[in-house]
Amino acid sequence: MKSHAQVVVIGGGVVGCSVLYHLTKAGWKDVVLVERDELTSGSTWHAAGGMHTVNLDPNVAKLQQYTINLYKEIEEISGQSCGVHITGGLMLAGTPERLDWLRQAHARGRYLGMEMEFVPIDEAARRFPLMEKKYFIGALYDPIEGHVDPSGVTHAYAKAARIQGAEVYRFTQVTDLEHRPDGSWVVVTDKGNIHAEHVINAGGLWAREVGRMVGLELPILAMEHQYLITEEIPEVKASKTEMLHVIDFEGEIYMREEGDGMLMGTYERAGVPWSERSTPWDFTHELLAPDLDRIAPSLEVGFRHYPAIERAGIKKVINGPFTFAPDGNPVVGPIRGLKNYWVACGVMAGFSQGGGVGLSLANWMIHGDPGADIWAMDVARFGDWTTMAYTNAKVRENYSRRFRIRFPNEELPAGRPLRTTPVHDRLTAKNAVFGVSYGLEHALWFAPDGTEPIEEVTFRRSNAHGTVAEECYAVRNTVGLMEISTYAKYGVKGPGAEAWLSHLLVNRMPREGRIVLAPMLNANGKLIGDFTVAKLGPERFHVFGSGPAEEYHMRWFEAQLPETGVVMRSLRSELVGLSIAGPRARQLLQSLVRDDVSTAAFPFLSFRQMDVGMIPCKIGRITFTGDLGYEIWVSVDYQRALYDVIVEAGRPFGLRPFGARALHSLRLEKSFGTWAREFRPIYGPLEAGLDRFVDLRKNDFIGRDAVLREKETGPQRRLVSFVVDDAGADCIGDEPVWHADKVIGWITSGGYAHHVGKSVALGYVPAQLAAADSGFEIEILGERRPAALAPEPLFDPTGARMRG
Repeated sequence: MKSHAQVVVIGGGVVGCSVLYHLTKAGWKDVVLVERDELTSGSTWHAAGGMHTVNLDPNVAKLQQYTINLYKEIEEISGQSCGVHITGGLMLAGTPERLDWLRQAHARGRYLGMEMEFVPIDEAARRFPLMEKKYFIGALYDPIEGHVDPSGVTHAYAKAARIQGAEVYRFTQVTDLEHRPDGSWVVVTDKGNIHAEHVINAGGLWAREVGRMVGLELPILAMEHQYLITEEIPEVKASKTEMLHVIDFEGEIYMREEGDGMLMGTYERAGVPWSERSTPWDFTHELLAPDLDRIAPSLEVGFRHYPAIERAGIKKVINGPFTFAPDGNPVVGPIRGLKNYWVACGVMAGFSQGGGVGLSLANWMIHGDPGADIWAMDVARFGDWTTMAYTNAKVRENYSRRFRIRFPNEELPAGRPLRTTPVHDRLTAKNAVFGVSYGLEHALWFAPDGTEPIEEVTFRRSNAHGTVAEECYAVRNTVGLMEISTYAKYGVKGPGAEAWLSHLLVNRMPREGRIVLAPMLNANGKLIGDFTVAKLGPERFHVFGSGPAEEYHMRWFEAQLPETGVVMRSLRSELVGLSIAGPRARQLLQSLVRDDVSTAAFPFLSFRQMDVGMIPCKIGRITFTGDLGYEIWVSVDYQRALYDVIVEAGRPFGLRPFGARALHSLRLEKSFGTWAREFRPIYGPLEAGLDRFVDLRKNDFIGRDAVLREKETGPQRRLVSFVVDDAGADCIGDEPVWHADKVIGWITSGGYAHHVGKSVALGYVPAQLAAADSGFEIEILGERRPAALAPEPLFDPTGARMRG
């Protein structure tokens, strides 16, 4: 066994072997994989091996396409068959709501290059004769679905990696990991030690144990998962072609051909975790005891929908553990604070996603960037609030809902409430309907008095629509109050603070008492953040950003910190906020402070310490509503008092609480983009329309050379606003944009702009079409709706309201 290596991959399942292969493919040859038993010994060997391209996140869907197309490549290199069966697949809808969901998936696939098609139920039954068509109302066909041989795929990855220079050590258990001061690692095994520059935790069922070696509690949990294999089915045996891969959402089951019978699996609602606290090291090629009673409700539906399966009888039942993250997506990337420690785990759909995970992680390690927008898989989407108990609750919920509809306005209840602010009870008393952001409860809208604070889930407009309109009216005509504690808050101080922030962010830094808006780029000139920066003093700054991206940004900030001169930390648990916005906001604030808050004394983008009544606050003249407004920040112990003072003083001014739904509506009519929708690591600042916040007079900010190249060549696409002929359903994001009967772009976010009374969508189109005067359509729930470009914001295009 080698004593030194550039990379040690821990775990010999399909994911670990994919990572190993992709590292060698990209040119890193001094890499080894260590597996405590035989390859595939965890979850891989008993997987059903299904593969598909559909995913709710289009960026993950792209990587699933890549994975499926990769199998031919690794077969050719290794000489090892992957047992690929591209059968095509049907997704069957039994309800109108599921049909809407399939319409969305179909539309999303258009700009991803997926050639899916809706087929009539009679045609679906012809292609899959086992189904009882009376239970279904729609079917979506995907030609790129099927299944593979799990063992064959894993060994093909491993063999191809060995051919390209890697080494694989089987029956070698990692017992400890030691982090050296230079950032390298000593991988301690029962066969000797390996000194490595990088370590990758691809431990699968044992990823938690490998994480605990370095003090991590990774948010993953194994669930028992069952599928059955039937006896011979005459229709299957007689078929001249292999049976299609089928997902039956109402039955919560999936199927494919196996021999002369069928394999049928289910994600039952009464899911059971396996080995909740720790995974035994001696668990190898083992299965768990079948429990057909637990999946009986799903089987009963399946037998009704596919009578031939019931007639055939059950030949074998497989029950084995698979790992899941709280949201069902993989957990991938570098760990903040642990130099050169990487994770690739929680990959439940390993034969759809394993190749994409390997590619992304190899790119990330070698080039400093995953090469794609993989926010949906990034380990940094989880924070310290994802404890073992939280993970348990969310994984159970996610497992039970794997084939159920997640509506765009649906807030799932498991693991909540967890993080709350001091005014949570005040908002509850106002009949708030809550959502959750990075584990923190926040008000979405406020239900009318005497009604249940519950939102009807739908793909169209919900019972919130009218109330949100009233909240928007208050902001645009009187004054509204919103809690803004969901923003991420950071404190930066020290003699090097300003120079460091100037290097990190693309805009100039503010003068003392002022605010600037400043995007953040990676070295490739792509957007990795969008911040508000306030200068408190000569060496003191507050930085505000997206709450869900806190861990993601902290990881980046800390990686860029100099050894001395700058102290930077999260203020998440110290600073909370309230915002007042609307034409009477200044009058309200002036009634509470002694300072002059007129425009002359406290202009737009000012930031100052003030006492609101008896409460010491930091106040910025800025609001995401695009109206006159203020953000008021206080330490946690003052927030309740601040809230009460504002509410009492606001009565004469018509103060009304508003929530995130209204804020979304208000920002759309201002054409304001937001992180994770309009601003993501696949867009440059010029594409995103952030030109005015890029100060090219600075010669040293990260990504400057790439911005200059983008400016010289011109952006390939542009962020634009549309007014949509909506027919009662608004864009939510990821809808295709059509022009001249071709799909040419996509929507990033949308909704109803109540103040202007129009359905609005933001999205990206080719730069040459960004000024087209006609010809656009946006596909909403399967219907192409006319859309017109809005060349300027629909509300206050000159910004007079927010600056006045």
